[in-house]
Amino acid sequence: MKCPYCSAADSKVVNSRSSDDGTAIRRRRECLSCARRFTTYERAQLEPLMVIKRGGLRQAFNPDKLLRGLALASEKRPIPQETLRAFAYGFEDEVGAPEVESGEIGKRAMGFLRPLDDVAYIRFASVYREFDSLERFIEEIQGLKEKE
Repeated sequence: MKCPYCSAADSKVVNSRSSDDGTAIRRRRECLSCARRFTTYERAQLEPLMVIKRGGLRQAFNPDKLLRGLALASEKRPIPQETLRAFAYGFEDEVGAPEVESGEIGKRAMGFLRPLDDVAYIRFASVYREFDSLERFIEEIQGLKEKE
């Protein structure tokens, strides 16, 4: 496993245990070069979930990409990183289909963020729905107020 800090190729496993739901193994690793520790998750992958992009291109689902988007939207908000990680890494199991449209991923992510934090929801929606004006932000915020 390559170290995310120094890119050295060698690391050792310090601790290993099952994840909360038992579908993955969580491993704490220590880089043999820089001695920093990091966590990896190992899970069985039977067939990758394929994402159908807007232009029709298909690519394998990457939970890290979804996690990055959720983390950016919830930056400096009171949402535990583990909550975001559980959603992103559990997404593939939740879908239960071999393919999913990219728009569906965005809708589900917004549905996940909505009850957690309004600010994170608006941040994510602004990118997902491609807000191009202040009016679009205002419309979305008013929609949030009406649903309360």
